[in-house]
Amino acid sequence: MGIVTDQSPATLQTAEAGLVMSDIEVFADRLTSYLEPEQINLVRRAYYYAEQAHDGQTRRSGEPYVTHPLAVANILADMHMDYQSLMAAMLHDVIEDTGIPKNALEKQFGATVAELVDGVSKLTQMDFETKAEAQAENFQKMALAMAKDIRVILVKLADRLHNMRTLGALRPDKRRRIAKETLEIYAPIAHRLGMHTLSTDFEDLGFKAMHPMRSTMIDRAVRSARGNRKELLNKILDALQELLDRHGLPGKVMGREKHLYGIYQKMRGKRKAFNEIMDVYAFRIIVDSPDTCYRVLGAVHSLYKPFPGRFKDYIAIPKANGYQSLHTTLFGLHGVPIEIQIRTEEMEETANSGIAAHWLYKSKDDVINGHHARTRKWLKGVLEMQERAGNSLEFIENVKIDLFPDEVYIFTPKGRIMELAKGSTPVDFAYAVHTDIGNSCIACRVNRRLAPLSEPLQSGQTVEIITAPGARPNPAWLTFVTTGKARSNIRHFLKHQRHAESVALGERLLDKVLAGFETCLADITEQRINAVLAEYGLNLMEDLLADIGLGNRMAYVVARRLLLNDSQHDQAMADDSAQPDSEEEPALAIKGTEGMVVSFARCCNPIPGDPIIGLTSVGRGLEIHQENCRELSLRKIHPDSALHLTWDKDVSGEFTVELQVELEQQRGIIAQLAASTNMADASIDKISVDERDGRVSVVQLVVRVRDRLHLSQLIKRLRALNGVMRITRLKN
Repeated sequence: MGIVTDQSPATLQTAEAGLVMSDIEVFADRLTSYLEPEQINLVRRAYYYAEQAHDGQTRRSGEPYVTHPLAVANILADMHMDYQSLMAAMLHDVIEDTGIPKNALEKQFGATVAELVDGVSKLTQMDFETKAEAQAENFQKMALAMAKDIRVILVKLADRLHNMRTLGALRPDKRRRIAKETLEIYAPIAHRLGMHTLSTDFEDLGFKAMHPMRSTMIDRAVRSARGNRKELLNKILDALQELLDRHGLPGKVMGREKHLYGIYQKMRGKRKAFNEIMDVYAFRIIVDSPDTCYRVLGAVHSLYKPFPGRFKDYIAIPKANGYQSLHTTLFGLHGVPIEIQIRTEEMEETANSGIAAHWLYKSKDDVINGHHARTRKWLKGVLEMQERAGNSLEFIENVKIDLFPDEVYIFTPKGRIMELAKGSTPVDFAYAVHTDIGNSCIACRVNRRLAPLSEPLQSGQTVEIITAPGARPNPAWLTFVTTGKARSNIRHFLKHQRHAESVALGERLLDKVLAGFETCLADITEQRINAVLAEYGLNLMEDLLADIGLGNRMAYVVARRLLLNDSQHDQAMADDSAQPDSEEEPALAIKGTEGMVVSFARCCNPIPGDPIIGLTSVGRGLEIHQENCRELSLRKIHPDSALHLTWDKDVSGEFTVELQVELEQQRGIIAQLAASTNMADASIDKISVDERDGRVSVVQLVVRVRDRLHLSQLIKRLRALNGVMRITRLKN
């Protein structure tokens, strides 16, 4: 490619200006195949500007620094990238390394190129050596830059590829760090953008830097295996080419090499021996049109028997990154498996270069082709996840899920195809259709039959989501959803719901304490509220109330602060531990609808009618126990964290109770127990049976009731059953 990096450092250091000039001219000559002369002149001008800006700077290997931007531009030229991308490649280190400001570049080369250079510079300044959160923050920057102008990430990927090719000059620990980062982030992004060649290069170079010995051993084994099977491979290749000629089908057949990192991953992930992986012979057939692809498929199936269930049509339903091809696996000569991919020249180009294939950058007003539209859609989803993520670590976790899954293809009831990650559930599907559909989802039908929301979906299924107004996401969904969009939206909803509930509870707790001082929150002056907020380092009263509701601050301490004037402040600091007797405190009424910030202890399962007490714990809100709960005596409870509670007269909801039923063994008795529970308008959550001896069984029933009266009616009905000997409500 005429890149100076192929020469030795000694030669480079003594090279005259003319030698470097010739390299830019060789590069400019390459561009004549697809760029206009005036565009090539702009690229040349950007090179000279970079050469002057980097004058006197060298790379760690001793090369003049300008060889790096030129090499990056060469990589982009291989992808036929537009002239602005090539200019940005030439200038991508100018802002960071030479102190030339963005506005200077804007004056010289225009706003678009300056924005591209600025975007790449911000990504180049990433410091992945710090903790995970810093890496996540930087990944977030990358996602935002990609959404603004996808060319930013393409220049950055080319920059990273050249750096990976020249890792030899770095310390081993730095090589491994950069390689790990490349394998975890840059290779998946290249894959997600459909850039297979770039992704493969990243993986093999990263593998070599991370595990040099393993890479060398696999490379040696591949070369050996290639020689041993050359004769059989040529026979299959000749048979396939002869088949195409016989049927008058235009196309060329080529062997397909497996790359080293792919072999390593299969050996580790599928626990396969090297020989098992290399026993599969892979070929690619390139034809002139999609119609010919299907005709070739029929022809090869007539030559060799296909493996059942191993055919995939990515032409009719492309992958999310735009990849199109027919895949089939056949029983070949001597029964050896043959993998064949059939695609057009255009599909081959797209498979290798992805979004960069035949690049023509389009503005928002232009018609965008299918591949660009898919990428824009994905980037829009990334932005949505970024907005909803609580922090950068959560964001990177969600995005990594989508980089890059195997897909399943699901149909909506109207026949629209949705692409989802392998293992996706109806909840993932609901969020893929629309966030509001996911949030209000209550059930689903898969192929017109009711199915669990947690059931993994299979390609070809038709899924219908059943929604209900007022429904909301269940925290349990987080245990089975697989897509980043579903996970981020569920967390976002629950977080905001929890915040609203904690604010409401905090206000009730604070008002309860203030009522003991014969005042209320509405009577506190705004000046005093602002003073207390400043003392706690908070901006809004809502944040203070949320802290109280979550148990992060004691309502009594906050009330004392609010009721004091500044002269009493110091005295209050000493007296905060003093709290009014619980007899003087008005009890907080529990309604049962407080949400996630109020929980009912599983140790004693309190229900309306039981005497109750509340415990506040940091970050978890209020936990309700029965007053005589044995757990309270076992814990070391701080007096300030215990609250006097009562049940609201309009308490609503169902509450869990555990019953132990001793009964004589007889046929059908368990069914009678279940039927009687149902007739008492109670529901069974769990039932288990233990035999005490040959005559008596002990049944543990976990049931849901409204209150103590409802419980007594249930127990009365169960005692009336023939064979029931004793019923005990279990506590602790």
